[in-house]
Amino acid sequence: MANTLKFIDMVAREAQAIAHEKTAFIGTVDRQYDDSFAKTGAKIGSSLRVRKPNRYTVSEDTRVMDVQDQDEETQTVTISKRAMVPMRFNADELTLDTDSREDIGRFSKRYIEPAMSVLMSKVESNFLTYATKATYNLAGTAGSAIANLVVPGAARAKLNQGLAPKGDRCIQMDSVTMGGLVNGVAAYFNPSGDISKQFREGLVARTAMADYYENERCYTDTYGSDVTSVTINDASFVSGDTVVTITGSTGHAVGQVITFAGCYAVHPETKVAYPNLQQFVITAVATNDLTISPTPITSGAKQNVSAMPSNGAAVTFAGATSASYVNSLMYHKEAFQFVTADLPLLGGAENCTRKVQDGISLRVWFDGDIRNDELLMRIDLLYGMAALRPEWACRMFGAANA
Repeated sequence: MANTLKFIDMVAREAQAIAHEKTAFIGTVDRQYDDSFAKTGAKIGSSLRVRKPNRYTVSEDTRVMDVQDQDEETQTVTISKRAMVPMRFNADELTLDTDSREDIGRFSKRYIEPAMSVLMSKVESNFLTYATKATYNLAGTAGSAIANLVVPGAARAKLNQGLAPKGDRCIQMDSVTMGGLVNGVAAYFNPSGDISKQFREGLVARTAMADYYENERCYTDTYGSDVTSVTINDASFVSGDTVVTITGSTGHAVGQVITFAGCYAVHPETKVAYPNLQQFVITAVATNDLTISPTPITSGAKQNVSAMPSNGAAVTFAGATSASYVNSLMYHKEAFQFVTADLPLLGGAENCTRKVQDGISLRVWFDGDIRNDELLMRIDLLYGMAALRPEWACRMFGAANA
């Protein structure tokens, strides 16, 4: 090798280039908070409080002001996840010329590409699972395969009902589901000139107001054995509550979508009820007590349901008994947030470097093992996730895969 500094810098550049290509989901979501954490060692701390826009009510047919206080909502974006690939090289494996494109290409293909593929695949899988489980909107019918644009159209309608902007929408879909959909509506999947460049791994085409990506990391949702004849058993379940007690307690899990009879979604601004029931996602389970999202609210600027369900109202689970479904996901880019922070440089500048591309901050650090004549190297990523606007996303599922 020409010198160690050039070698480690080359590894970092190659790692960043591969990471950029492998992020079918991460590369399509909101990264605006990266700059807040992009200080050496994340100097602002490990979390950031983010304000959501205020909501107001409208007074009609009166000249008297009903003054409203500001009632800002905040959510936290937390940097709390670490991912790292450890590697070991012997002296023979590192005999390369860092000025030779051929040598660098062989080294990257043999070592850096597989290492970064598994690193980014794990991070992407964690984030896609997190985002899907945070999403309470769902389109599709359990047991019916997605073979046309009806289900993506219904998901699009859910985003519209939540007032998601019409641009910057994407769909993550596993290849089996994508294959059935493309086979059914092949004429709609003829890439336009700019889309055909395939600038990001997994991109298929654009139709129905969204870019379609194939992604084998889509979350699989499994429903329990007690999903029929379930009712509310909670006379104190009122507006603003996040925990509801139900009859039955078998197999319910975080991430499952449910509805309550008589509890309809409303337009976020006019508060007029939609014809569809409000959907909720289970975020925690304690025997037969379910914690749900969103919080049902029946009045005021934050109203999101037409009325609270009565005690004894039917609880309907979206999936069938003991069935599993791969969840495709449609979303606006600002529904979810992915952030990385700069890890500190340690061990001397010649042994540790950091590269940032498209907001993803990677650290490459190596040191020698004199006893075994080896080089130990690690590639690190410090990241966080948030779902600040889950109403701007919608899951899709169809035929059960188990």
